[in-house]
Amino acid sequence: MADTGRCFKLQIIAPDRIFLDDEADMIELTTTEGEIGVYKDHIPLTAIIAPGVLRIKKNGEEKEAALHEGFLEILGDKIIILAESCEWPEEIDVNRANEAKIRAERRLKGSGEINQARAELALRRSLVRLELAEKYHM
Repeated sequence: MADTGRCFKLQIIAPDRIFLDDEADMIELTTTEGEIGVYKDHIPLTAIIAPGVLRIKKNGEEKEAALHEGFLEILGDKIIILAESCEWPEEIDVNRANEAKIRAERRLKGSGEINQARAELALRRSLVRLELAEKYHM
């Protein structure tokens, strides 16, 4: 049985689905200000999420997901993540992620007019996907 004394409610909501509605002991994720780890009763906080690996710890087990941008709201015993996109490792399309990586690298190397920040963000998202896919599929 879970030790509910240290758990908090975790909701991860993406535009196309409720990705997760469960409890957790701890989460780790990347914000625009850097890495953050959150336990129950963390001070209230709102942060902007940067592309990275989301680690969810519960009952001594750890799950990971690719989390791509969004907002984090911490409310003591409840955490809400509004995500642009969130994927479990088995949901990642490796071919599509590789193609996105190649496109982003090509844009960054090119001399034409590009949105530098947008290309860098696309590259980061593809690298996060590939990192998780490699860790869990190979």
